[in-house]
Amino acid sequence: MNLVWFRNDLRLDDHPALYHACQHGGAVTAVYCVTPEQWQAHDESPAKLGFRQAALNDLARRLAEKGIALELLKAGSYQQLPEQLGAFCQQRNITNLWFNRDIPWDEQQRDNAVVAYLQSCQIVCHEQAADLIYPSPLNNKQGLPFKVFTPWYRAWLQCVQQLHRFTVPEPTAAAAPRPEPDALQLPGSSDYRADLWPAHEAEALARLHHFLVNGRRAYNSQRDIPSMPGTSTLSPYLASGLLSPRRCLQMIQQSAAAEGWEWQEDAWLRELGWREFYRYLMAAFPRLSRNQPFKAQTRHLQWEVNPHHLQAWQQGHTGFPLVDAGMRQLARTGWMHNRLRMLTASFLCKLLLIDWREGEAFFMQHLLDGDFPSNNGGWQWSASTGCDASPWFRIFNPTRQSERFDPEGHFIRKLVPELASLDSRQIHNPPQKVREALGYPAPVIDYRGARERVLQRFRELNETESNVS
Repeated sequence: MNLVWFRNDLRLDDHPALYHACQHGGAVTAVYCVTPEQWQAHDESPAKLGFRQAALNDLARRLAEKGIALELLKAGSYQQLPEQLGAFCQQRNITNLWFNRDIPWDEQQRDNAVVAYLQSCQIVCHEQAADLIYPSPLNNKQGLPFKVFTPWYRAWLQCVQQLHRFTVPEPTAAAAPRPEPDALQLPGSSDYRADLWPAHEAEALARLHHFLVNGRRAYNSQRDIPSMPGTSTLSPYLASGLLSPRRCLQMIQQSAAAEGWEWQEDAWLRELGWREFYRYLMAAFPRLSRNQPFKAQTRHLQWEVNPHHLQAWQQGHTGFPLVDAGMRQLARTGWMHNRLRMLTASFLCKLLLIDWREGEAFFMQHLLDGDFPSNNGGWQWSASTGCDASPWFRIFNPTRQSERFDPEGHFIRKLVPELASLDSRQIHNPPQKVREALGYPAPVIDYRGARERVLQRFRELNETESNVS
């Protein structure tokens, strides 16, 4: 009997563990482990758990059509899983466990503990590569991990070009269909915007196809405009594994071959590269999984502790319209446009000077597409504490960003309706009397003063490091 252990890979297409289990011979069953204590420790959002619950029910239905049952195994945390999975396997005469590896430190420790325990129970564990386009270690010419994205990306592209068949098909039915499964419930889940992101694998593949056919050409020119549908909106499907990154690459290559363009030059592929780079970093530098900055010296950066400023940022009441629009989009939908993720993160770390870990946790607690490696990498980039991060002296001016990326104020009017009556000039920084009349707050900080403060903090940090060295 074969057991497939599903995690952040809730799909049938290009699922190596499922495919090879079905090819191995013998009956196949499937399990998903419910670990609410671990989810809470990892700041998994109720919206993401709601999305995952819907995805699991869709997965259970489709597995049943192939004669495979999906069961929930309930535990508290990862530490309890080895014995509980061992008991689960022994009760069902499981002889082979199949799963795709994970990248973050806690998940690696979980997998190692499970494998060691099950092997002691004479259960064979088949570990498939992590959910990456190119899962093998990738080092520079000195044999060390890359620390800058661009040279890593060049090397990664060269390796990717050498891949041949790198996806596996959806397995064929090996047994008679099973009855329609009962609805699965996950603790801690809540309603999410199912109207925006139906949690179905078929929807993920359809959106990928639609984006490559209809949205790819305009991606470079529209991706930074939050009022336009210029991004792929595939991040929730990638984060919970309803969509394989390898399938994304394959469809990019097929689209390029059909239309006569070079797939290596695709701008969206580069974004998939960033997603993979952050996973590569987390595997190469485990401290990134442990709440530590990549740049060790930034541990000594003097952050501000200001609950009023933090709350104003969280609630979208900073007095900077585009920043507030981004935070309100997150609260309303569980998702935020990527340009606004950079802007709101820069505002918190660089202008409010609040520790990036506060923002990292808040995003994970609210994002439908919360993805630990990408979220951590993005926040450390914004805070200038990470690998290949934004230079410490680069500080987004929120008003200039607003004028550049929402010039007519369309996005602000939609998310900050109290400003909807303003023209395209005033809406980016309303005069004080206008703010008071409309019930919109004054800016929580003076931009120029806040900018100089953070520059001085980094100067002091750099001077201290120079004296020590």
